[in-house]
Amino acid sequence: QVQLVESGGGLVQAGGSLLLSCAGTGRTLSNFAMGWFRQAPGKEREFVAAIGWEGYSWKGYNTNYAASLKARFTISRDSAKNMVYLQMSKLKPEDTAVYYCAASTTLLLPGPTSKYDYWGQGTQVTVSS
Repeated sequence: QVQLVESGGGLVQAGGSLLLSCAGTGRTLSNFAMGWFRQAPGKEREFVAAIGWEGYSWKGYNTNYAASLKARFTISRDSAKNMVYLQMSKLKPEDTAVYYCAASTTLLLPGPTSKYDYWGQGTQVTVSS
């Protein structure tokens, strides 16, 4: 099995940037499709972004994003460090939420409704106005 640990959350003013990291332990993440989700108080968990297995593409794409976030968020991975990242820019107060990293052992490139096998504990992101 794999354990996922998120880090990089914190306080940031509106318009600022933040880089979240997801570290994998126990197994390499290169054979996992990875995703980022977020959940704000009183709201359901929301899909943010996903990245597929290394070397795989679907019609030329290796990543998926929530349409409303694509312009500001970027997902990436560093296989040598066994890490997955979420770069967030031009942050808004509505981005305030707990952000979770997730892994799928079977999906090549997950979509917004795909199921994941492993989840991290989350990292808090708070954007002030």
